[in-house]
Amino acid sequence: MPPTVDIRRADDRGASTTDWLQSRHSFSFGDYYDPANTHHGLLLVNNDDIVAAGGGFDTHPHRDMEIVTWVLEGELAHADSMGNSGIIYPGLAQRMSAGTGVQHSERNASTEHPVHFVQMWVIPDRAGLTPSYEQREIVLTNALTPIASGVGDAAVTMHNRNATLHGARLRPGDGVELPEARYLHLFIARGRVTLEDSGALSAGDAARLTDSGGQHVVAEADAEILVWEMHASLAGD
Repeated sequence: MPPTVDIRRADDRGASTTDWLQSRHSFSFGDYYDPANTHHGLLLVNNDDIVAAGGGFDTHPHRDMEIVTWVLEGELAHADSMGNSGIIYPGLAQRMSAGTGVQHSERNASTEHPVHFVQMWVIPDRAGLTPSYEQREIVLTNALTPIASGVGDAAVTMHNRNATLHGARLRPGDGVELPEARYLHLFIARGRVTLEDSGALSAGDAARLTDSGGQHVVAEADAEILVWEMHASLAGD
């Protein structure tokens, strides 16, 4: 299969809006459903959420999903049926494995300021795992740093041996090289970059790459990027 790069623009994402939530969906989610846009590789959800002060998601269930949350600005209060509770803030990687079933809530920890975060879901290697939770501080630099992974070292582990989430914070002129992988998902969480051979990408834009890697991503302004490296897909290839 020849290498492909599919650019998806921020304004083309699905959206959910309430009086306390502005959520943009890179893939089908909730009331937004497009049968041609359900996943890329193993990545099922890439939600870019801004929750207003005092707002949040009340207790709700999940099952058989690896959920990674990355806060960009503000503080997110987490509580779950496993007894975990605390505040997620920028630089704290969080992973929740829903397994056989878990309930949790996610609310803005501030009554004055919004919280902005990206939540990402991948499937586990197998269903029916015991639910678990992990969080750990990590410092992102101008090199790709593993935030969550099912193989090798990362801030938090996942139950999928074919998926790794990398992150980087870039100053203007800084560049990183994308890893070689069957599937890659590059999401511009903040700022503006140029993707080699594909042009400029701004906050909220994404590139879905297949049978690719080696391209350089160079920051045109202060930027934060999230890169999923995946060596399989939901179809098993």
